[in-house]
Amino acid sequence: MSDNEYQLETLAVRAGHVQTPFMEHGEAMFLTSSFTFDNAAQAARRFIGEEPGNIYARFTNPTTSMFEERLAALEGAEQCVATSSGMAAILSCGMGLLKAGDHIVASRSLFGSTINLFNNYFKKFGVETTYVSATDVAEWQAAVRPNTKLFFLETPSNPLTEISDIAAIAAVAKGCGALLAVDNCFCTPILQRPLDLGADIVIHSATKYIDGQGRVLGGAVLGSKKLMDPVYGFLRTAGPTMSAFNSWVFLKGLETLKLRMDAHSANALQLAQWLEQQPNVARVLYPGLPSHPQHALAMKQQKTGGGIVAFEVKGGKEAAWKVIDNTKLLSITANLGDTKTTITHPATTTHARITPEARAAAGITDGLIRIAVGLEAVVDIQNDLARGL
Repeated sequence: MSDNEYQLETLAVRAGHVQTPFMEHGEAMFLTSSFTFDNAAQAARRFIGEEPGNIYARFTNPTTSMFEERLAALEGAEQCVATSSGMAAILSCGMGLLKAGDHIVASRSLFGSTINLFNNYFKKFGVETTYVSATDVAEWQAAVRPNTKLFFLETPSNPLTEISDIAAIAAVAKGCGALLAVDNCFCTPILQRPLDLGADIVIHSATKYIDGQGRVLGGAVLGSKKLMDPVYGFLRTAGPTMSAFNSWVFLKGLETLKLRMDAHSANALQLAQWLEQQPNVARVLYPGLPSHPQHALAMKQQKTGGGIVAFEVKGGKEAAWKVIDNTKLLSITANLGDTKTTITHPATTTHARITPEARAAAGITDGLIRIAVGLEAVVDIQNDLARGL
C-alpha cells in the first residue's frame, strides 16, 4: 500500500502486512531460527545479497520485516532497523555510523543510560561527546568541531519534557555536515514526525508507547536506506536483534497507537492542570500547559502535549519519596508508555548512575517526580497522589 495514500491511523493497522498462502487475516508469527533454500545456488545468492529472501532470524524474519515496514510508513522513513531494545537502537546507530575520532553533540537532557553509553562506551572507542542545552540552538552551533558527525537529542526530554526545536537544530547540523538523530520515544509518530522537520534519523524504544502495555522489549532506528544500510550491517553482524514474538506484539501495539496516544495526552493534560493547583507542588512541567517554557514550540511541533508529566514538590527527596510511597494505585516503576500509570523519582532511578553534577546541569532535582499517565480515570490518579501531597 502507498504510504501517501492513507492516514496514519490506517497505516498503523494495515501497512507492511504480508499474507502467507494460508491467507491469514492477522499477521503471521514466524518462530524459527533459520530458513531453508531450494538448492545450494539459491543459498549462495541469498548470502551474498544477489537474491532477496530470508536467511537467518538474527537479521531476517518476516514478522520483524512487517513491523519494520509499518513503523517506517508511520515515520515517513525509507527504512527501519528493528533492535532488541531502545538502548540497542542507539548502540546500533552509533556503531553503524560513527568511527574512532568522531564527535557527537548531544542534549544534556537525555535518558541516563544514553549518557552512560556515550560517556563510558563510545568514549572508550574514541568517540567524544559534548553536551549542550536542549533548548538553546546557539549552544549547538558553538559546540561544533571539524570532526562533529552526529547531533543527538530527545524531544520532549526525559524527564523534564524540554522541547528542542528540531528544524532549527537540523539546520545547524546540515550546515556543518553532521547528522541529526531524534529520540521520538515520548511522542511516537502519531504526535511528532522528526524526519518531516529535517532530522536524518529517528530512534525509538518500542518498549514504551509502541507496545503500550509493558509486555516486551524492543527498539528501532529509522531513516534513509543509505543511512540504515550500515546500521543494519552492524545488527546483522553483532545481533542485537528483535525477536519474532516481540515484533508480533509491536505490530498489534501499533494498531491502537493513535487511540492510546490521544487518551494518554488528554489524561496527562487534565492531571497537569490539577497538579498546578496543589500547594505543595513547586512547578509542573508538561508541554501542553501554557506555563511550560516551550509551550508554543511544542504546540507547533507536536499534535498534543503527550503523556508524560514531571513535577517538583516542595521539600526535596523526602517529600518526593513520601508522594511516591503513599500511592496505592500507581505503579512505582521507571518504565513508561504503559496503559497503567507509572511514577518514579528520576534522581534515584533513571538518572542515578550519572554524576550529581550532570543531574544538576540537566535540572533534575531531588524533588522531581515523573509520571507517565496511563488510561485509568484521572480522578483516581489524582486521589492516589493527593495522599502524599
